[in-house]
Amino acid sequence: MREPVVLECSSCKSRNYMVALETKGGKKLEVKKFCRTCRGHVVHKSRKA
Repeated sequence: MREPVVLECSSCKSRNYMVALETKGGKKLEVKKFCRTCRGHVVHKSRKA
C-alpha cells in the first residue's frame, strides 16, 4: 500500500517535499534535493506524514 511520506532536510530539519511510497519493506528513502532554507542541494530523508 502506498502511503504519503514527507521528505525532511537532514541539516535544517525543514520538511520540503511530499511523496507517496510503498512502505511494506520498511526502507527509508534518502534523496539529494534542493532545500530552500539551506539554499543548496542536501540529502533529504523520509519521515511519516
